[in-house]
Amino acid sequence: MQEQQAVQFLINLLGIYSPSGKEEDISNFLAGKMKKLGFQVGVDAIGNVIGVIGEGEPTIFLCGHMDTVEGYLPLRVEEGKIYARGAVDAKGPLAAMIMAAAEVAKDPAFKGKVLVAAVVEEEATSRGVRHLINEGIVADYAIFGEPSGVENITIGYKGQLQLKIVVKTHTGHSSTPWLYDNALDKAFELSEHIKQSFPPLEQQESPFYAVTSCITKIGGGRADSVIPFECEMHLDIRVPIQLTATQVFEQVQNAISQYKEAHPKVAIKVTLKDSVEPFEVNKSSPLVHALSAAIRKVLNKPATLLRKTGTGDMNILGKAMNLPIVTYGPGDGHLDHTPEEHIVINEYLDSIQIYKETLLKLSQLYHKKNSANGNGAVNTFYR
Repeated sequence: MQEQQAVQFLINLLGIYSPSGKEEDISNFLAGKMKKLGFQVGVDAIGNVIGVIGEGEPTIFLCGHMDTVEGYLPLRVEEGKIYARGAVDAKGPLAAMIMAAAEVAKDPAFKGKVLVAAVVEEEATSRGVRHLINEGIVADYAIFGEPSGVENITIGYKGQLQLKIVVKTHTGHSSTPWLYDNALDKAFELSEHIKQSFPPLEQQESPFYAVTSCITKIGGGRADSVIPFECEMHLDIRVPIQLTATQVFEQVQNAISQYKEAHPKVAIKVTLKDSVEPFEVNKSSPLVHALSAAIRKVLNKPATLLRKTGTGDMNILGKAMNLPIVTYGPGDGHLDHTPEEHIVINEYLDSIQIYKETLLKLSQLYHKKNSANGNGAVNTFYR
């Protein structure tokens, strides 16, 4: 691998603004680039780019997303860092996976197939990975490209509930607020009541094991002398690994019922917009061992295993398929969605070598143990 080529590839990728739902330009760019790198490439019905390189068993699935959140950031390279929207989340990891797969396919020691997917709408609906699951993706191992830090492996994510709650009250003149319930006030009260129905963060071993609730959007009322009588509130609730999304939702419903009993004049309607289960991989899986060994070899330091309070596509695939899955990639996840999003070039280059070493190690482990069959279903993704 030529480092200059790898860096230029990432710069080109970051130069294409691709917020969720507007991935066509970057999809076309990636399909063309991956073909030049030796991949057999197809684009599926919703715009996911699927590339296959190598042949035989095992099949190793590398998945990254090509969309970003809204908010353009000017691309610049300064002091060994590349600044741009998506540098960390998650075009840096995606570019590293593509370059690593192209390189490992040239190595005679690698026996197997790498399936690389650049998916759409991860930041919005996870539509891309859900479509792959519905199409019947088959693999022996899977790695999701998200920023873990070059020396860290993410083995667990919390689940998520996305709720829309509509609160309605009777109204009156704002000069007599003591006579009427204010829908905005009641929505905030309800949010606090839901939070308090779960054990406080301070009582948990770490935030990873706590249920948390955050208001992400709220609105209602008018700019006149009328007490607000309707409020729409959106809650983002994170589900720890020891619970299921269903259990947490049931507890939220119980909390809402209690609030209704105490406030009979307040009407409340709750809608579950989306639900994702928490997921954690077995630390003793061959994939964790292979990636840990690769980090030690390239960086000369031990890997750190992380459990994150966020939610990722790993949750969705992990619940749908019974195979070893981890999340790994260069970049500081605290820079996600921020005005200072950037990736350190040397860490990006190191991650390419770590991905490559991991692919080699997985191939060796698979054939040494004479494991189960690989897959022959990748052509279903082509049109």
